[in-house]
Order: sequence, then C-alpha cells, then structure tokens
Amino acid sequence: MKSLSIQSVSKEFVLSAKQGRRQPARRLMALEDVTFDAEPGDVIGIIGRNGAGKSTLLKIISRILRPTRGRIELNGRVGSLLEVGTGFHPDLTGRENIFLNAAILGMNRSEILKKLDEIIAFAGFEDHLDEPVKHYSTGMYMRLAFSVAAHVEPEILLIDEVLAVGDADFQRKCLDRIEQVGQHGQTVLFVSHSIHTVLSLCRRAVLLEKGRVVACGPAPEVAAFYMESSARHGAEHRYPNRSEAPGDSVARLRAVRVCSPGGETLGTIDIGSPFGVEMEFEILTPGMVVFPSLVVYNQWGPICFSTDVDTPWHGRPRPVGHYRTVAWFPGNFVSAAKLTVTVALHSFSPHTEHFREPEAVHFQVLETPGGCRGNFTGYIDGGIRPWLHWDVEHHPLKGTDSGGAA
Repeated sequence: MKSLSIQSVSKEFVLSAKQGRRQPARRLMALEDVTFDAEPGDVIGIIGRNGAGKSTLLKIISRILRPTRGRIELNGRVGSLLEVGTGFHPDLTGRENIFLNAAILGMNRSEILKKLDEIIAFAGFEDHLDEPVKHYSTGMYMRLAFSVAAHVEPEILLIDEVLAVGDADFQRKCLDRIEQVGQHGQTVLFVSHSIHTVLSLCRRAVLLEKGRVVACGPAPEVAAFYMESSARHGAEHRYPNRSEAPGDSVARLRAVRVCSPGGETLGTIDIGSPFGVEMEFEILTPGMVVFPSLVVYNQWGPICFSTDVDTPWHGRPRPVGHYRTVAWFPGNFVSAAKLTVTVALHSFSPHTEHFREPEAVHFQVLETPGGCRGNFTGYIDGGIRPWLHWDVEHHPLKGTDSGGAA
C-alpha cells in the first residue's frame, strides 16, 4: 500500500501588477504535472535549483497550499518541518513552547509528556529551558524547534532544508534522527541542497527543474545527473577579453577549470578519483617573481586548504607570456562536498595582489555507496579525508577463542 501518491500535480500563482500600473497580472507556474509515489519506509530526496518548486511541493502535500490541478493521496498522518520554529511564542519559556509547538505539529498532551525528556535531551540545553525564548540565541531557538519537530511520529514526514540548524554535532544528530524515522517504516520527503546528505540518507531522489520532474529513481543516478547538468559550466571559467579579465598591468587571469588527468573538464568527481585545478594567466611585465595560489572552500563555508607552490617557476622571474599551471589532487584526499575554488596571483617585496577571483569555479565531490567506505555513508567532519595506511594488530584475549569473549 502506497503511503503517498502524487498524480499530475500543478500549481499556478497569479502575481498582481504593481499598484498604479494597468498591466495584466502575471502568472507563474511553480509546479507542472508532477507525478511520483512513495512507499512506507521510503526516504526520498527532493533536489533542484532555487525556484525549482521543491518547497511549493512540500507545502501542497502538507495542505498549506492547494494544487491548481492534480491529486494527492495520503495514507496516514502528515508531519511537516518546513519552517523551523513556526508556532513559538517569544514570551513563553522553552518548556512552554515545547507543549505549544508540539500541539501545533499534531501531538496530544499524553504524547508530549511521553516524549518530553527525549525532546529536552536532544536540544541539549536543559539549564535554559525555563527562560523565555526571546532571550535565546538563534542557534538555541532553532535547536529547540527542530528537537520538537524531530520527535513527532507521523506516517509521512516532510522536511525542508533543516540541516543548516546548529553546529556540526547537532547536524549529525539531525541526520541520525531522520535516518531512524525511515528505518521505522515512516515515509520521509527530504528537501536539501546538500547532495552528499541526500546520498547519505535517501535511497531514491526526485529532481525538479522549473516545476517539472526531470529525473526520478535511485539517488546516486539522479544526483549524478543533477550535478553534471548544473556544474557543467561552473567547472570552467574563461576570460576571452584581456582588458576585462581580472588583473593589472603585471598579470591577467585568462581561464580556470577543474580537469581530469586526461584533460576532460569535470563538474562532478568521484571521491576516489584524482583531479586538477588548472589556471591560465598572462604575464605582461617581464622579470616579475609571482606566486599563483588557490584556496578551496566547501559548502559550509570553512577553508578546506590553500596551496601556492608552482614548480618549476617557483621563485624565478618570469618572461612575458602565457602560462598554464595545474595543481593536482590525489584521489581520496578531499571530503565529499560541493567545493569552490578562489584563485589569485601575488608578488612580494612589497606584497602585491595582481588578481584574486573569488569562487572562480565550483564542482561536486561525490561519495557513492560502494565507494571507499562501502555502504557506510554519512556525515563526516572536515574538508579533507585522506586515505591513510593503517597498521592493525590483533591478539586474542587469554581464555577466549578468536571470535570474541567467552
């Protein structure tokens, strides 16, 4: 028996003309002929660019919006976590807001009392629970709101981009909780911009583009299709006009791209595959000692690492000309994430930055099930994850066999 069936759902919004203008109202088709089913226990990722219709779809399923056309069949209670914290009252304490928000999300008082200790422990700040939430930091407010919503037990759970909540440890708790929901037979629809998170949690995925379903199936296949289509141009950036290229009278940046050892431009890279970041620049003033550099960021913001060694020209004056330099990364070095690269060129004595191009290219590193960790995928801290050699020794305990304790 299907827990959710979405049949030819469309949603059209009528946008009013600006006041005082006699222009006809504009119409926006946010969703068009969306169709897919979900079985009990399915955890389905809903992915796509901003404006693709992901949040609109969840709002229709949760009955916040009505579809213009189409039909949705639901079997079971629906819980939604679309706007974390909706229903919190700033003058009430955290404890009082637990009861208020849980009731809004569909829990009765006996269910709330049964889950109260778990909700408080999950949020992780019991000492502040009897203070008004208007005195909470944004992080505390969001942690409590997610903690309440995470302990609602509907048959169908809708989650919209909630993993921006809190620090890395709390995000990991959120991921674990979502995974448990699916294992207990509930259906989860999970909207996220993090492809790595979708691959970690979801067996299936639906890709929306301009309100239409363009791919639906196993999460690794849909994610790969999405990343290739969205990053194909983001992985290469060229500056055909020298006068408009980043730089000064000493040097100009002409191109940046992510490439394979075979020379192919790459928008998506398997975590175990080597790749390079190629930079092309022109030196316009002879005799300068310049140092190209690159800085790599992941989607959470921190700098993963930077590098600035460019052999064989490192420390040598360069004649006028066109230079192509590639920084090569080994396989199993960077962690799975969406990465962006900032490139720059410097000289010293005095220090001068001749060009700096933030987020010159971006690309996705994916870890598919069956990769270096087998099927044990999930959130891992850090921007790099090198494959290290581990020495392991095993000695049986005295009085036991090799299979374990007696």
